[in-house]
Amino acid sequence: MKSGSPLKLIDRHKIALVVPAYRARQKVADVVRGVPAWITRIYVVDDGCPESSGDAAEATADARLVIIRRQTNGGVGAAVKTGYVQALADGYDVVVKMDADDQMDPAHLDKLLEPVLTGRADYAKGDRFKDLKALRQMPPVRLFGNRALTFLVKAASGYWRMMDPTNGYTAINRDALERLDLEGVSNGYFFESDMLIRLNIIGAVVEDVPIPARYGDEQSSLHIPSILPVFIYRLARGMSKRILYKYLLYDFSLGSFYLLAGSLLTGFGVIFGAFKWWQAVNAGVAATFGTVMLAALPVLLGVQFLVQAINFDIQSEPRRRGDKVD
Repeated sequence: MKSGSPLKLIDRHKIALVVPAYRARQKVADVVRGVPAWITRIYVVDDGCPESSGDAAEATADARLVIIRRQTNGGVGAAVKTGYVQALADGYDVVVKMDADDQMDPAHLDKLLEPVLTGRADYAKGDRFKDLKALRQMPPVRLFGNRALTFLVKAASGYWRMMDPTNGYTAINRDALERLDLEGVSNGYFFESDMLIRLNIIGAVVEDVPIPARYGDEQSSLHIPSILPVFIYRLARGMSKRILYKYLLYDFSLGSFYLLAGSLLTGFGVIFGAFKWWQAVNAGVAATFGTVMLAALPVLLGVQFLVQAINFDIQSEPRRRGDKVD
């Protein structure tokens, strides 16, 4: 697709908006009213909301509005996937996702869509942390936690240039949606991170778009200490799945060799060294220099191979042909 102004390209595409709604009765109508006229369909997915958020959206009487009511609450991921499936069935080319809390400014919709409409990316997502004002207002502990989480998602997903991985202001093209195993994507708060992992597996190009958030008096329903262990476990499992598919099943590259050689050498060195240390302690005799080197050398070589595997993964991030490698 040739590049051009996103506003000019909008007329050539059918663009839909998905809004997952749960306990959002006070805000969802404002979200619907703020959607620009060139968005031709708005799917508000009432995710078994006890407040009937879908009814609040329906009260706007917007002709573009379709209310999808899920009988039981399945989580934000389940609601978004329900909207995605309906948008695909209705023939839409690009699907935007906005939350129902009115923190995502629709004035930036054209900016978010530009990478997808011009063909530069398959999936565009907002990045709140290019906004220096927002960074200054963030407590240091939260800023550190966000950066740590960002690094973990980078490693798990393979999108090493990405920031703000949990940002839910996104746009995705039809091709990527059709190639994704949507049914397998996480239904809960892990949804955004799981999407990135699975997008990398299919080779989709992802681009960050700097978009400031609008913060009001909303209270997050997330309890970080309780979900953090589960989140880290799912990231580790997702990274294992990505490595399995990308480096062993779908392809076998130099990166695959680095990974296998590094894992085997490091594992052998650590296990052999631990065993010999245990023998030496029980016998009360110091290990010989040769034994120590036989344990240390595989670890040193293995770590070097693993570093090369990480570097290979960074260079292998999905890109359009001709894009520069950072």
